[in-house]
Amino acid sequence: MMKKVGVLLPVPLSQVYDYVVPEGMSVDVGDIVLVPFGSRRLYGVIWRISDFAETSKPLKQVYDKFDLPTIPGVNLEFIEWVANYTLTPLGAMLKLMLSVPQVFKALKRQSKKLNKILTPYPDFAPIHFSSAQELAYHDLKFRLDQGYSVSVLDGVTGSGKTEVYLELVADVLRCQKQALVLLPEISLSPQMIERFTKRFGAQPSLWHSLLTPAQRRETWKQIIKGEAKVIIGARSALFLPYSNLGLIVVDEEHEQTYKQDEGTIYQGRDMAVVRASLNHIPIVLASATPSLETHYNCRQGRYHEVSLENRFGGASLPEIEIIDLKEYKSKEWISAPLFDEITKTTSAGEQVLLFLNRRGYAPLTLCSACGTKVECPFCTAWLVDHRIQGRLVCHYCGHAVAKLKECPSCHANDSFVACGPGVERLAEEVASRFSHLKYCIISSDLIANVQELDQVLSKVKNNEVSIIIGTQMIAKGHHFRNLTLVGVIDADLGLQGGDLRGSERTYQLLQQVGGRAGREQKPGKVWLQTYYPDHPVMQALITGERAQFIEQELLMRKYSSMPPFSRLAALVLSGMDEEKVKQEALRLLSVVPKDTDIEILGPAPSPIYMIRGKYRWRILVKAPRHYNLQKFLKLWLYSIKLPSIVRLKIDIDPYNFL
Repeated sequence: MMKKVGVLLPVPLSQVYDYVVPEGMSVDVGDIVLVPFGSRRLYGVIWRISDFAETSKPLKQVYDKFDLPTIPGVNLEFIEWVANYTLTPLGAMLKLMLSVPQVFKALKRQSKKLNKILTPYPDFAPIHFSSAQELAYHDLKFRLDQGYSVSVLDGVTGSGKTEVYLELVADVLRCQKQALVLLPEISLSPQMIERFTKRFGAQPSLWHSLLTPAQRRETWKQIIKGEAKVIIGARSALFLPYSNLGLIVVDEEHEQTYKQDEGTIYQGRDMAVVRASLNHIPIVLASATPSLETHYNCRQGRYHEVSLENRFGGASLPEIEIIDLKEYKSKEWISAPLFDEITKTTSAGEQVLLFLNRRGYAPLTLCSACGTKVECPFCTAWLVDHRIQGRLVCHYCGHAVAKLKECPSCHANDSFVACGPGVERLAEEVASRFSHLKYCIISSDLIANVQELDQVLSKVKNNEVSIIIGTQMIAKGHHFRNLTLVGVIDADLGLQGGDLRGSERTYQLLQQVGGRAGREQKPGKVWLQTYYPDHPVMQALITGERAQFIEQELLMRKYSSMPPFSRLAALVLSGMDEEKVKQEALRLLSVVPKDTDIEILGPAPSPIYMIRGKYRWRILVKAPRHYNLQKFLKLWLYSIKLPSIVRLKIDIDPYNFL
């Protein structure tokens, strides 16, 4: 008897479309097929199968089945779970999994394999643990054998967390299973490739946005076929069709870059925990500064905590000093005490990292004659001076213009001045005040790909530069043997603006960047330039009282009923018609269901009111921690139809409040 199949397509719809299977074609749930869809031919995944019965409306036939392994059911279960949680169309989630259309085109023609997969050997180069690492490993190994568990590997910077979870990866390889290691930054890939290759004698498979289409195609096929055993990837690697996943590691689990804010919105770390649960496998969350949510889950007994309290090999944690900028009035960005310390460190043949988490030359350009600030025409944001590239750039929409010679308001010539420092301006000062020293800048604007990054990092490791100037791209994960001094030019960035996680993020970032210093036998120092030396973040850093800082932050969250003690959802309405967006936001508020457990904040204009020419209004929904927020939002949002000129973005568990 002929079969009818329901096929899910990678389009932003949740509907499964029915097709009839031609005679002679054998299919299973999870097979990838080619089907007609309107005037197009699309690939999709068989979601269900039933016996075919004649209907009043004739069904179209499946064209073809691709010569690929069937996607295991747990992968489909996972994308369905995420779709329901994030209120995202199921087809949009499938698109994340089938994210390489070239795979299916290439299967129709003969294509040579681009890269031969080498088998990683779990016993190639075993790691020799310290006693603390040994205890941590055996604690985690016990849970590896128990099925699903969430373990938090909480270790100070330089404690050897990576080596511990590398041995867990080795255990998974011995069981002929796949291991996924998620990284928050592509910049960490080169050194991770090196460490994994040294340990297992073969390069891991990579998955991130800078791969070429051909590289993505080959990696995708190797993963679904089970040929790729160790995968290192960005958050999107979570949705690949693994054939036999045995372990997930989320490195630097606290990083906000695990949150996808555009397109299909999700929190990569949290969805990784869900994936591990559905696969019945362990997951390890590794960090020197775990998030407050993770600390809370450990306290509640949901997660198991494993600690590494000391650096590997007897190295000491860096000494942290505060420079109160109110006491040092100067036109330079490097204060006198920091200048002296840089001179002392470089004279000893050691390296310095100057950290400033601000890209470009200056964040603001204004006319000295009339005060006009150079704004982006499409966003409520200033254009940032990128002097090396000779452009003014908007960091929200990417709009760029050549450097202006005449003020558009008062027509004064050469009247523009730069306000505030970025890494390029800091580099200009370094070149002037330390002209005898070589330096490099590590910033995403100036490094086009992983190969260029690898070249710059090699120069640092080979002591070809004395001073490294960097943004958050250099703040975590890197191990530079000769780096003994970290100078933070503006430690206050991130503490203004009312961000819910502002203090937490600043503490994590400064702790991480400070952890680059003194990772070998030479002791390290960290100097923080700040106007707020008494701020709780600064005090926690210099005293080392992390537990007290976490306790204070959790108490403030509890007092204000904010996550992790409540749940949030952000609704962002946007469109080109300013008045229409406002009207629809107010209309949406007028039909909100009555529920005493729900608190509605707004609607109000977004802090960044316009992005890419679209005006934006926000509504924040707050609910108790165990409340079914998705059910409430469905009841509310499905009761009203917005005009096509107004877009609604739903962000469950928002991190960005701009």
